[in-house]
Amino acid sequence: MHRHPSHTRILAASLAFSAGYVDAVGFISLGGFFVSFMSGNSTRLGVGAVEAWPLAARAAELIATFVIGVAIGTFVGERAAQRQRAVLFLVAGLLSLSAVVSDFAFPTLAAIGAALAMGAVNAVFGRDTSLPVGLTYVSGTLVRLGESLGTSWTQGPRWQWTPYLLHWLALVFGAAVGAASYDQFRLNALWAAALWTLAMALWCHFLPASNSDRPL
Repeated sequence: MHRHPSHTRILAASLAFSAGYVDAVGFISLGGFFVSFMSGNSTRLGVGAVEAWPLAARAAELIATFVIGVAIGTFVGERAAQRQRAVLFLVAGLLSLSAVVSDFAFPTLAAIGAALAMGAVNAVFGRDTSLPVGLTYVSGTLVRLGESLGTSWTQGPRWQWTPYLLHWLALVFGAAVGAASYDQFRLNALWAAALWTLAMALWCHFLPASNSDRPL
């Protein structure tokens, strides 16, 4: 994580914040289902298959939507001149569409749109990235945190674990802000996530192509 350019680390943390924010909004609005954390939905799918088929169907729907979002984001990113900018504009558009749908009192469709957006955002850095953190989930980040912390006690740099901790905190803080925003604005809180993502897309637009799109 230390060897990556500062703009890459900032972008990754910003996307983690956004994912936490959107996931919290979706989690509350869906009554305990996730729009970015598919491990949780996979567990809900397994439990629902035994205890309540409607719950299993909801989890399966979100998982399928997330995967489709990844596919769409990958398709767009691989055909764009600036991958990060193009994918982030796509995500901002999907989140805006979700917010618009919520204005027409279709909360389930809005959440599905958010899951589509959270799938797409995983295509920002492409398939061949060496960035050792997830953007919409942090299990791998916590594993890296523990590994870096362990090696820092013996042979590694003493503070090599701090980027992973900060990345995890970005997602947790985003979730807290998302929950507070949902209390105030309900699904209209997605507008803030759309604007945040649009700001990141514009930031990538003004970076030199060699910085915003080169392999990590």
